[in-house]
Amino acid sequence: MTLCDAQNPWGASWAPDDTIVFGQGPDGIFRVSADGSAPEVLIPVDAAIGESAQGPQLLPGGKAALFTLGVGGDWDEAQVVVQSLDTGERSVLVEGGSDVRYVPTGHLVYALAGTLLAVPFDLVRLEVTGGPVPILEGVMRSTVNTGAAHFSVSDTGSLVFVAGISVAQSTFVWVDRQGGAEALPAPPRPYSRPRLSPDGQRVAVDIEGDIWVYDIPRGTLTRLTFDGSNSTPAWTPDGKRLAFSSTRAGPASLFWKLADGSGEAERLTTSEGQGHHIESFSPDGKVLAFHAHHTGQDIWVLPLEGERKPRPFLQTPAEEWGSEFSPDGRWLAYMSNESGRNEIYVQPFPGPAGKFQISTEGGSFPVWARNGELFYRNGDKMMAVDITTSPSFTAGNARLLFEGQYQSYDVTADAERFLMIREGEQGATRLNVVLNWFEELKRLVPTD
Repeated sequence: MTLCDAQNPWGASWAPDDTIVFGQGPDGIFRVSADGSAPEVLIPVDAAIGESAQGPQLLPGGKAALFTLGVGGDWDEAQVVVQSLDTGERSVLVEGGSDVRYVPTGHLVYALAGTLLAVPFDLVRLEVTGGPVPILEGVMRSTVNTGAAHFSVSDTGSLVFVAGISVAQSTFVWVDRQGGAEALPAPPRPYSRPRLSPDGQRVAVDIEGDIWVYDIPRGTLTRLTFDGSNSTPAWTPDGKRLAFSSTRAGPASLFWKLADGSGEAERLTTSEGQGHHIESFSPDGKVLAFHAHHTGQDIWVLPLEGERKPRPFLQTPAEEWGSEFSPDGRWLAYMSNESGRNEIYVQPFPGPAGKFQISTEGGSFPVWARNGELFYRNGDKMMAVDITTSPSFTAGNARLLFEGQYQSYDVTADAERFLMIREGEQGATRLNVVLNWFEELKRLVPTD
C-alpha cells in the first residue's frame, strides 16, 4: 500500500503513535500517518551546506528524534544527533558513525565502517554517558549513499544482521533481442542507470553516489565526480559532456561536465528542495528533460539556449517521470501512475496536446531507439512497440522480446542489443539472528 510520495527515502521507523518517520536526505526528515496522508516536514536540514538526514527514530515519549546527520557524503564522518521536537534544539551525541538505533537497555547502537558500536545513553537528559565500545564486527553497510547498516534490534532483545563488507555487486551484460546474454569484463560494482554514449563506445553509470565512465573497447572504469551525491547521468548528443544530478551545492540540482573529466562541473539548475533528476536530451541538444517533485513527480524541461529558465512540461497530481525524447525530438515518452499503476505514455513536444497510452498491462523505464522503436520494462519482461510519428502518430501492439531479472538498461543505436545491469550475489546469503542479545550488550557496555 502506497502511503505517500517519497522522493529519496533514506531510512524509516515506525513510531508508537502509529506514524512513520523517514529521512529524505537533503530535504530533511518527514512524518506520515501509517494510514496514509500527506507527509509533513518534521525536521528540516540545511541543504545549502550539504546536510543530509538519514535513519530517523522517534525516542520513547515522542518528544525527540534520533537520526544521522551527514555533510558531504562521507558517512564515516557523519554525526549521530538528537533533536527536540518542541524546541528544535539539536545536540551532537557521536562524531563519526551512522544508522543509529536506541534500544531499551539504555544504549545507542550505530555503525562505523563495518562495525557496530554502542554507547550508554540517558533518555531523560538526552545525553551520552560513556564512550563508544565495539560490539559486533563484519556488519554489511553502505558507506557512500546512505550509511545504512544491515541490522535491526527488537524491543525484546533479538538482534538480526547481515554479515559482509560490501553492498550488492552487479555486472554489465549485453542481451540480444532473443534474450541471449554476454557479460562484459567490467569489474563487479553496485552499478545503476547505465547510459551508452552516442558512439556506443562508453557507458556512463552511477556507482553509489558518483558518476563513472566505462570505456568498452579499453575495459577501463574512470571516476568523473567527487563531490556530493551524484546520479542519473545523461550524454549530450555530441558525446562531449555528461549531465547529472548532484547534491554538491545543496538539494539535488542539475550539472554538466566534460566527459573526459577535464574542467569544473557547470551548474544548470538550482533546486529549492524539490530535487532535480536528469532524464534525457533532445536530439539537437537544445533541451534537457528532467523530473522534480512539485505536485508529485513532475516532468520539467530546461532550454539550454538563452536564459536557461526551467519550465514544467507535465504537472499533474499523478507521478510522471522517466521522460525520453523521440529520435525526431517531437515526442516525449514517460511513465505515469495516473491509472493506479505505472504505464507508458507518449505526448507531443513541446505541447500542450493529448497523450497516447503505449503499454496496457503496466510498464516502466521507456527507452527510445533511433529506428523509432520504443522499449519498456514490465516486471522481468522486455517489451517493444513500433512507433510511427510522421505524417501522424501511430503505435503498434506491444510485443515481448525476452524475460530476465535485470535492472536498469539502455539500447544500442541499431536496437539489436541491450546493455543491462545484472545484480550479483551480495557479500552474504543469510540473516544472522542472536537471541537474548541484550544480556551481552549490557555486559559489554554497562550503563551504571
